[in-house]
Amino acid sequence: MCLVFVCDEEERVLGRQPAAGACPYCGGMVQAIDVETQWRFCFLPFCFKTKRRYYCTLCTRQLEVV
Repeated sequence: MCLVFVCDEEERVLGRQPAAGACPYCGGMVQAIDVETQWRFCFLPFCFKTKRRYYCTLCTRQLEVV
């Protein structure tokens, strides 16, 4: 008997906009990106999450909000 679990994660960018402030590493402009994450189990979606991530446009680092 063989049991196979197929899980998949897909990310989709919903939108981008400039954010306030500057990058603490290089001083570049910060961009806010809304990302929707969809988890699938056997090709059936079972979890949707929308997160806002912040990236520097100059050094392309992901920044964390404190």
